[in-house]
Amino acid sequence: MCGIVAAVAQINVTPILLEGLKRLEYRGYDSCGVALHIDGKLQRSRSTSRVADLEIQVEKASLSGFTGIAHTRWATHGAPATHNAHPHFSRDRIALVHNGIIENHDELRAELQAAGYHFESQTDTEVIAHLVDHMYSGDLFATVQQAVKRLTGAYAIAVFCVDEPHRVVAARQGSPLIVGVGKGQNFVASDAMALAGTTDQIIYLEEGDVVDLQLQRVWIVDAAGKAVEREVKTVLAYSSAVELGPYQHYMQKEIFEQPRAIADTLEGVTGIMPELFGDGAFNVFKQIDSVLILACGTSYYAGLTAKYWIESVAKIPVNVEIASEYRYRDSVPNPNSLVVTITQSGETADTLAALKHARSLGMLHTLTICNVATSAMVRECALAYITRAGVEVGVASTKAFTTQLAALFLLTLALAQSKGRLSEEEETAHLKAMRHLPAALQSVLALEPHIVAWAEAFARKENALFLGRGIHYPIALEGALKLKEITYIHAEAYAAGELKHGPLALVTEEMPVVTVAPNDTLIEKLKSNMQEVRARGGQLYVFADADSHIKSSDGVHVIRLPENYGLLSPILHVVPLQLLAYHTALARGTDVDKPRNLAKSVTVE
Repeated sequence: MCGIVAAVAQINVTPILLEGLKRLEYRGYDSCGVALHIDGKLQRSRSTSRVADLEIQVEKASLSGFTGIAHTRWATHGAPATHNAHPHFSRDRIALVHNGIIENHDELRAELQAAGYHFESQTDTEVIAHLVDHMYSGDLFATVQQAVKRLTGAYAIAVFCVDEPHRVVAARQGSPLIVGVGKGQNFVASDAMALAGTTDQIIYLEEGDVVDLQLQRVWIVDAAGKAVEREVKTVLAYSSAVELGPYQHYMQKEIFEQPRAIADTLEGVTGIMPELFGDGAFNVFKQIDSVLILACGTSYYAGLTAKYWIESVAKIPVNVEIASEYRYRDSVPNPNSLVVTITQSGETADTLAALKHARSLGMLHTLTICNVATSAMVRECALAYITRAGVEVGVASTKAFTTQLAALFLLTLALAQSKGRLSEEEETAHLKAMRHLPAALQSVLALEPHIVAWAEAFARKENALFLGRGIHYPIALEGALKLKEITYIHAEAYAAGELKHGPLALVTEEMPVVTVAPNDTLIEKLKSNMQEVRARGGQLYVFADADSHIKSSDGVHVIRLPENYGLLSPILHVVPLQLLAYHTALARGTDVDKPRNLAKSVTVE
């Protein structure tokens, strides 16, 4: 959500800024812009289209300079419009970009208007630009340190001043920001991906840090204004991973990367042991008597699946909380609970805040399942398991979700072992099944041509129901979410037993009902639910196992997965739901990788 790139160099930085914005497009945005210090003046170009359109504008205007900032904006305050796009100027002296939300912007706006400042946008960001200009005393670094003390909320900012060439000042509080270190050039960005191919020397700024970037130095002070040294890390940002290759969309590419992503996530796992999750995990797992899972969106559905696994296999009670709700309600803390956060980016604002809230209540046993080893979440949690999905560009999560499930199943087995509830025979069987997952996923992906035929029918619908029972109910939820995200078809998911408690009223011959139907202990119950749909004229689209004895008939469309996969079945059954959403979106002509109103990394509340 929103992206920042800024640079100070001895060469023209325009190509670096634009390439950085392209690499940040995966975060989601609805406008973009760039500002440069050119011949003693501020100049900028902004667009409500894609970065490619901005690039054309910049080329036509021949914008080039040695100091600049750039931004992709996901609208919060003010509609997606050019006058609301970043960078924002103040009196043609200050240029500024901002990620986050300033909660006291109304108060500051009134103060600055009284001081004679005119506002051209509805954004909270323009308030910061005018505040910096209002407080400017000839030293931008000192000014920004003072200005951020006036801000309430979350921010990552980058700012430069026309009076101080070759200098960019940046600061962060609640939103991620990194520094890229080069020779005779330095950078800041929202994440290391923006600087892939430019530098691999990265500094992760801490909460409250303010950084002064000049050609030959990077100077950082902490929230107290004290000079600090932050470690410079070599970070491979996987620039090749963002190449589309032979695929039509990143989402399609990432669906088909899942066998490899699962294999990479499980690489090196030769046995089940708590130490897979970090030093000290054995003692923590022995102490805890419950699990609290905190997550948002797709990661929340991964957590719901893990609840079934952990309670069934490890016999430990599990609560799963939507992170954005958890910290705003009165809950009953348990200091012996293991707090598990699930996040693809490791920067999800709601999940980070929920984690901090749980710790404030005395729950100090923390573990994260995360795809980014250098993220804030990994730094905040005592224990971690890093999934190895690689870069996920498509906004609708696919391989990040299935690798989260793989990691959560490992956690289930490790917890069971630590409690003496996993025999050697069971461990061997589970590990064998996990090692077979990549091959099993390849077999499921081979069903794509059959799913394409279904998608043509779905593309003409505006509503859909998804049904699942037991451990596959969260998978139905995830399938409905995928359809909503990228096709804009209204979709809901229900535990199939709840059908007669309300949703059945919606069922007509115009309502496709997608059913996740593995051959498990609930299959006969599920068949009864399916009959309820058919009796009302509903069209059933069933993803069944090969041995589930569900036959195609009038109004019953069946695709069979190659095999029954027991406890790991959710990892397989979600893949055809991803393909159904993808091909339906393709048929409807929507923007698959960048669905409207959505962002990849939700770094604001």
